[in-house]
Amino acid sequence: MTLKECYTAMGGDYADVTGRLPERMVKRFALKFLNDPNFETLRRTLAQEDWPEAFRAAHTMKGVCANLGFKKLLRSVEAITEPLRPEHEDLRAASDLQALFADLERDYNLTVETLKKLDP
Repeated sequence: MTLKECYTAMGGDYADVTGRLPERMVKRFALKFLNDPNFETLRRTLAQEDWPEAFRAAHTMKGVCANLGFKKLLRSVEAITEPLRPEHEDLRAASDLQALFADLERDYNLTVETLKKLDP
């Protein structure tokens, strides 16, 4: 699978990211995403209700997704990041964090499985 096909399959913005970075760099950084620990950190810290650490993991993941043009995954991580902000404790209480995380997990798995099909 080419990088462009990969981005199409996972709902990414190939044109945007390759407009900012050379394709070889995009590919290298996209593949590094497979080893990024923030998703698992977010899973663990949500279960522990460690809100500051969960916010840090989500916010970091949001930045990575934005920089790499992972638009579909970015929307899911943005949805869970906002209620985790320290100043939005009221949103956190009103949000269904489990449902938000389930959406994030679905999009994360799609992204990871698609990246694994990327031509070396």
